[in-house]
Amino acid sequence: MIIGVPKETKTREYRVGMTPAGVRSLTSRGHRVFIERAAGDGSGIKDIEYAAQGATIVADAADAWSAEIVVKVKEPLPSEHRYFRKDLILYTYLHLAAELELTRELARSGVASVAYETIELEDGSLPLLRPMSEVAGRMAVQVGATCLEKERGGKGVLLGGVPGTRRGRVVILGGGVVGRNAATIAVGMGAQVTVLDVRADTMGYLEDVFGGAIETLYSNPTNIEEMVARADLVIGAVLVHGAAAPKLVTEELVARMEKGSVIVDVAVDQGGCIETCRPTNHDHPIYEVHGVVHYCVPNMPGAVPQSSTWALTNVTIPYVVKIAEQGLVAAAREDRALMVGLNTYGGHITYRPVADAHGLPYTPVHDLLA
Repeated sequence: MIIGVPKETKTREYRVGMTPAGVRSLTSRGHRVFIERAAGDGSGIKDIEYAAQGATIVADAADAWSAEIVVKVKEPLPSEHRYFRKDLILYTYLHLAAELELTRELARSGVASVAYETIELEDGSLPLLRPMSEVAGRMAVQVGATCLEKERGGKGVLLGGVPGTRRGRVVILGGGVVGRNAATIAVGMGAQVTVLDVRADTMGYLEDVFGGAIETLYSNPTNIEEMVARADLVIGAVLVHGAAAPKLVTEELVARMEKGSVIVDVAVDQGGCIETCRPTNHDHPIYEVHGVVHYCVPNMPGAVPQSSTWALTNVTIPYVVKIAEQGLVAAAREDRALMVGLNTYGGHITYRPVADAHGLPYTPVHDLLA
């Protein structure tokens, strides 16, 4: 098969969908790989490195999108919708529950779209979302600490404090992969950390790992209101597999926060779990609502591509090899995780949370692949 890797078009998205090692995994099996010129520059990968592993360097995006399988990092932007066609397999992060127009375009054009974030193992884990959740969780505290600086609109609190002063209060909504990684950095910086979750086993695990360095609380409206109102930094880390994130923090509650406090909503690519959040970008990452600084960049890991490109492609390559070797239908029939990853196929929406999010018809993928 022919696999295409276009250059990412999202603002300051420096990641790339494949490394030279991934190219070799495919070309060594007889497949062809088209890499758009300079696609890897942002991650420090030169065209010559791809070519050395058997890739063909193509002049523009149209050539890369002409492939049978297109491998990306982020969802296609409207300027890329013209490349959609019914014989295309698109393999990338999609987050369609927050993208009505993209959902409609994928279904209308008949693209078979496989979303990294909905490939799900039998135990419920999301292996292709995990590495970027780890990066985003760690970055959330890093950028939040910076936004707390007075010249950036923050209240001027140092998260770790110094002797004789209070430590910064960090509240993390959700104790999953993002939340756990955010807690790791926040504790390391010396902050006072509270994690809210609804799962007793998750809270028990966090207390086993962090001991007395964090506080865990059951996530209910009363605890959320109390902790968020007094927080210096709130990190939204809530995930509902493939669906829109629930709104846990209302605008009224944001208005009760102290001026100069900071919100970092890592769930913004799924619609956000904080009512006042809207997607921003790396050029203009922050804005204020009721005097509270909001950082809501959906592609946070794109800022650290020399870490995140390798972390991502380590887990995405095995699935694209499987699709290339067996074809999408046979591969999905054999691998339930991959079948669950199919969000659109044959003009239908095949992932129920996406269909439900937009009030659109849902067709079980099993019915189409039978």
